[in-house]
Amino acid sequence: MSYGKTFEAWRKATGTVWPAYVDHAFVRGLGDGSLPRQAFLHYLRQDYVFLIHFARAWALAVTKSDTVEEMRLAAGTVNALINNEIALHVEICAGAGIGEMELFATEERPENLAYTRYVLDAGHSGDLLDLLAALAPCVMGYGEIGANLAISKTSDAFSDWIDTYSAEPYQQVCRDVGTLIDSVAHRRLGSDPNGSPRWRGLCRRFTTATRLEVGFWDMCLK
Repeated sequence: MSYGKTFEAWRKATGTVWPAYVDHAFVRGLGDGSLPRQAFLHYLRQDYVFLIHFARAWALAVTKSDTVEEMRLAAGTVNALINNEIALHVEICAGAGIGEMELFATEERPENLAYTRYVLDAGHSGDLLDLLAALAPCVMGYGEIGANLAISKTSDAFSDWIDTYSAEPYQQVCRDVGTLIDSVAHRRLGSDPNGSPRWRGLCRRFTTATRLEVGFWDMCLK
């Protein structure tokens, strides 16, 4: 899978942090069916709240955009979050007797709070590229995880989740976001983004967000 040159460079810059995220014990549990159901439901409740803030961050990306095309891509991601990802969480939790009002009332764990506010702060304090560097690990990470699990899974216990992130609609979202990041990086950093004085800071922001993803998985196993 390819989600753009800038994303690939950021992912490489994380060193061992990215593998710790996409091959986490929680992820392996989704693939082989060993993840306890209660841990999965705990994750869904926390992730529902996360996605609410994540959608707000992508809405902020619309206001940070310089072109109509940037606005379209950011708005399309907001739509995918609200009408696809959140809907998946609502559907699975409903089957376990957890209604959407109860989901919305979920108390955020500190790890969730730290991650979502970090992303929103990146958007409020920086430009669109800063915000995208903080948003990208979640978007692309889930795409990579879904695609990998679709091939390697040995259980269908969590097929609904895996199918959502491995399916073409979500994979297209990842490609679209990758295209957006490449375009924004070129517009703001020039033809050689790696040589820009901002590059290291953007890599650190992406790596920090990836570390917070690892912490989110850790939280869900507690």
